[in-house]
Amino acid sequence: MYSGLFIILLPLALGYLIHLNNKSMLILVHRLLNVMVYAILILMGVSLAILENLGSNLLSILLYAMTFFLCTFIINILALYLLDKRDPWIISAHKQEKPPSQLHMALDSVKLCGALILGFLIGLTNWSWFHFSSRASEITLIFLLFLVGIQLRNNGMSLKKTLLNRRGTIIAIVVAISSLLGGVLAAFILGLPIKTGLAIASGYGWYSLSGILISDAYGPVLGSTAFFNDLARELASIMLIPMLINRYRSTALGLTGATSIDFTLPILQRCGGISIVPAAIVNGFILSLMTPFFIAFFTQ
Repeated sequence: MYSGLFIILLPLALGYLIHLNNKSMLILVHRLLNVMVYAILILMGVSLAILENLGSNLLSILLYAMTFFLCTFIINILALYLLDKRDPWIISAHKQEKPPSQLHMALDSVKLCGALILGFLIGLTNWSWFHFSSRASEITLIFLLFLVGIQLRNNGMSLKKTLLNRRGTIIAIVVAISSLLGGVLAAFILGLPIKTGLAIASGYGWYSLSGILISDAYGPVLGSTAFFNDLARELASIMLIPMLINRYRSTALGLTGATSIDFTLPILQRCGGISIVPAAIVNGFILSLMTPFFIAFFTQ
């Protein structure tokens, strides 16, 4: 029953045990991780293309992704708004810098979508060896999780530093719980099993990983749903950060989810000042640890 959980968490744990001091090795891990992400997204697109009743499946992906995004994102906003009201984040005044171009910030997301679409187009050729894409995805996934474990261990965040940052920890907990509630609501609306809704909602914005894990567990339709749900979250948070950061600081940070440790960190720093960085790193670090564990647990 728990073999899938073991397969996911074992390479992640093994990678987390590896401590690297060599900067060039860390750069190599980062580059390999990017390659693995693109490779698996292409394979996911291939698997999607060879599905039967393709047209209806594409409509299902759109419906599922929009439902999950609206349910989780709206409940996130409500929960984080209550946090801002009950426990205001008091800071000294800071000068808000001009945020980076939203087009530039979205470029990596577009590239990842392009990899999925490329795989889909390749899969439409229906070559016979594409039927092995599912097995290839599993093997690549194991290696990717091993690299993710190495990256998490060597990002400079110790357990002590994580637990000591009260604001980042609280925001991560609020986001985690409210997202799961949104997943339950979305599953109820769509008539899906509750565990499936919880698994999809556990991506916390980490679309390059959640889509892969959900696809491995439930197939390319729900995997694509998780991917586009978390991608929409990231793009929406990028647009909302400049508008929310001064009055609703916890909300602005929390909506970025797991990406506050990497992709959205520059825009958070430019709009919110240097004081937001420690909480942003801790929030992203905690949610990044939760994502593979929760998805593995809920897909059993």
